[in-house]
Amino acid sequence: MGVGDEVWAKLLWAGLNLDPADLPQTRSGHFYPFELVRAVTLTWLFSGQRSNEISRLRLGCIRWQHDGNSIAGDSQQVLARDAVCLLDVPTHKTGIAFTKPVDPILGQAIDAWQAVRPDQPKFTDRRTGENVELLFAVRARRVSTSYINNTIIPMLCRKAGVPDADVRGNITSHRARSTIASQLYNAKEPMTLFELQAWLGHRSPQSTQYYAKITPNTLSKAYSEAGYFERNVRTIEVLVDRDAVASGAAATGKPWQHYDLGHGYCTYTFFEQCQHRMACARCDFYTPKDSSRAQLLEAKGNLQKMAVSIPLTEDEQAAVTDGQSALDRLLDRLADTPTPAGPTPRQLDVPTNATLLPILDVRQGKPQQA
Repeated sequence: MGVGDEVWAKLLWAGLNLDPADLPQTRSGHFYPFELVRAVTLTWLFSGQRSNEISRLRLGCIRWQHDGNSIAGDSQQVLARDAVCLLDVPTHKTGIAFTKPVDPILGQAIDAWQAVRPDQPKFTDRRTGENVELLFAVRARRVSTSYINNTIIPMLCRKAGVPDADVRGNITSHRARSTIASQLYNAKEPMTLFELQAWLGHRSPQSTQYYAKITPNTLSKAYSEAGYFERNVRTIEVLVDRDAVASGAAATGKPWQHYDLGHGYCTYTFFEQCQHRMACARCDFYTPKDSSRAQLLEAKGNLQKMAVSIPLTEDEQAAVTDGQSALDRLLDRLADTPTPAGPTPRQLDVPTNATLLPILDVRQGKPQQA
């Protein structure tokens, strides 16, 4: 599991602002040169590699390119400012050797260490058996795979002022890999699962899914943008005749709810249950907007305009999203279904070019007063 974003940000700050005074002391001074410690630290914070892969990085593993052309990392050319930093990762647990882009600040830290690194003998790569020049080696000894857990992480936690454990357990070298993967997957312009798979060096996307956890914020945004509510529920306007309610006329059967169909109003009290609601069959509950009765209604001063949510069936969803052909199929299916007034659309001779119920944007808030 990854490290929380707030804690990780503090660890990044500590790593980027590391200075010699932060390094553990021995009787004879610092055990490793500062440039080596800083390079190991930033490799852990930025590369997304396992600790044993970091310890097996080769001398010269950083390359710089611009538009596919190799350039020197310390080049003063204008092109170097936009250079891409590439990290060569050796054969590893889940795949063959590969190259990945990394932040230039990591490349600069490794270049700084390589510039002062004393010549070292070759070492046997514990995975491939090759004799290679290891990047992180000094005094004829390779840096231990446990160095990050035992020294780097406690040092960063002290500098950042954060505990070295959280609710998920100790902050370990491997949790950085999960943290970075999740942040890349949840970024404003995120990597796809397959891009992240390539960046992590996984053979299969199943392995990547273990690392790439969707954050609650990203999940909430994705759920909202998926439009589950908007797909299954639509909102229309209804005019409520407050005078009819206040006078008691509504209780005697006088229409008091007038559902706006765009071309007219429906006064059927149980409109949301009407099977013809998406394409009105214009039964006796229907009032055309160009009629005198509709004009008298709209002229009333004590009307309350409200929004009503209507749950949609699959056929109705298709009529909304798929256009006229889906609407025609819906009309055909309902042709012999009785309207609230009794007759079927076929008996009412509903025109074949019936228009769809006007749909409003889903809105939240207090109803507007007309």
